[in-house]
Amino acid sequence: MAQQIADKRDVDFVLYEQFDAASLTKNARYQDMNKKMFDMVVKEARNFAIKELLPVNEEGDRVGLTFENNQVRVPECFHRPYKLLCEGEWIALSEDPEIGGQGLPHLIAQAAAEYIVGADFSFGAFGFATHGAAKMIEVFGTDKQKEMFLYNMYSGKWAGTMVLTEPEAGSDVGNLSTTARKNDDGTYSISGNKIFITNGEHDLTENIIHPVLARIEGAPAGTKGISLFVVPKIWVNADGSMGEPNDVVCTGIEKKLGLHASPTCQLSFGSKGSCRGLLLGEENRGMQVMFHMMNEARLGVGALGLFNASCAYLYALDYARQRLQGRDMEQLQNKEAPQVPIIRHPDVRRMLMWMKTHTEGMRSFVYYVAHLFDKIECAQNEEEKQGCQDLVDLLTPVIKSYCTDRGFEATVQAMQCYGGYGYTEDYPIERLLRDSKINSIYEGTNGIQAMDLLGRKLGMKKGAVFMSLLGEMQKTTAAAREIPALESLAKDMEAAVNDLGNAAMHMGKTGTSSDFKVAFGQAMPFLDVVGDTIMAWMLLWRAVVAAPRLGEITGGAEGDARAEKIKKNKNAAFYEGQIQSAAYYIESILPVTAGRIKSLQRNCRAVVDIPEPAFGG
Repeated sequence: MAQQIADKRDVDFVLYEQFDAASLTKNARYQDMNKKMFDMVVKEARNFAIKELLPVNEEGDRVGLTFENNQVRVPECFHRPYKLLCEGEWIALSEDPEIGGQGLPHLIAQAAAEYIVGADFSFGAFGFATHGAAKMIEVFGTDKQKEMFLYNMYSGKWAGTMVLTEPEAGSDVGNLSTTARKNDDGTYSISGNKIFITNGEHDLTENIIHPVLARIEGAPAGTKGISLFVVPKIWVNADGSMGEPNDVVCTGIEKKLGLHASPTCQLSFGSKGSCRGLLLGEENRGMQVMFHMMNEARLGVGALGLFNASCAYLYALDYARQRLQGRDMEQLQNKEAPQVPIIRHPDVRRMLMWMKTHTEGMRSFVYYVAHLFDKIECAQNEEEKQGCQDLVDLLTPVIKSYCTDRGFEATVQAMQCYGGYGYTEDYPIERLLRDSKINSIYEGTNGIQAMDLLGRKLGMKKGAVFMSLLGEMQKTTAAAREIPALESLAKDMEAAVNDLGNAAMHMGKTGTSSDFKVAFGQAMPFLDVVGDTIMAWMLLWRAVVAAPRLGEITGGAEGDARAEKIKKNKNAAFYEGQIQSAAYYIESILPVTAGRIKSLQRNCRAVVDIPEPAFGG
């Protein structure tokens, strides 16, 4: 049977062989857990995703949403899985059990999410968004607010959103016009209109909790004067009981390229003058609170790039093994030769190899960041904790941008493997391609992520954090040099790390000079260079883990004898695949990356200097 959503063997490899998730149980935080428990959670997530969620993906896309009388109805097929999602306590896997979570490591939660959200993002987004909203209340809310909202949200009884965007305030959040006025009872009257609100209205839950950005009357202009408010769809009384409907109205839903079962709403707050909200955090500090959620969301959306790539690759791989077309190239002159599966054709293998390496690299990258969160939770001292947090902050724009771009490109490559059939609705690739495009736009477009990397993250602690990242890469390179089969790859990787360091210095220097616009015109290519090098690092790291294990299985055999052992042993074939992935990427992709670095260092001014009329049109 073909793998679905994610390759189970690869997930296990990353969890237990690359990042040693089982060792987390030695820490006091997870001492009551064990590998058997971790396996059970991931297995149940996989079963739930394949049996309950994957089947509703196509139906949800086909049926879509119903919008009538300011209310949204999701596809009926979503209601049973959502009930099971809540019963399985899947929304808050890594949160404290006392507030509705399961207290699991982030690594295990990430593996579960790959199956659940990867099976159907239109559906998975309901839990994804709710967790982010609840997390803000957990971190910044008062004790009373936590008592009122946390358990109901982490359990999935109530849903959550993120309410930022307005028609004239998208990326420029500071230009928002939604207002807040303090009332005598300590609540705030909210008035304004928001757009592009994922899950802003639906019929899956009895209540929806909206974190809303607004400006208190008289507050400073720009982002410095923005506050954040908890605005329930149905007012919640002080004792936690449901009150009267709040003045929150859905005025429309967007018709989109993809995610047809995910309601993207236009919301009106206070159109009747009676919308109330509770201040979350301090006045005029709303962006600080919201960025906590946005950074979680950016990491989550970056993971979606992996999920899309994984699904696309597995679909294409299964199709390529079954689809008969043409003769083997060695038999082209033999008119009697039988048709062969298209996986035998070199160009199809090239596309599959591209998808394989990027999927594996992204999985390790995404899980690496999840592992950093576990290290933060288990840190023995503040220095160790801060070092991990710094790496998370540095890598957030990279993981969001790079993985969503490569995730979408993987769906394009998969469609190409299918040929004309992939362009039809007869196969799932067409839907997957449509659904995955939004990820590069969600939560700050990828161009903004690149500007964040160059303008803020590259210079963190005077460049020390970026140098720490390069140091981690060099540790893997040093380990690879000790393995004869990887020695040449280690040499190429070492050169790539040095090139990246030089490129970072160049971009940092240019970005703080009078030519700063030239640097920011190249911010996106620079982010791609960083992402490419991280992919190579992750794949080489995998090979370092795999090579000794392969050697144990093959017992030093060479030539045909080695090939035969690999053919007959699934683990040997898997480990050989890791070494070949590293070789393909480092020898085929990294040389292109080196060319990109050279282009960055030329400081081409065309993007900045071209007169606007010269664009034509």
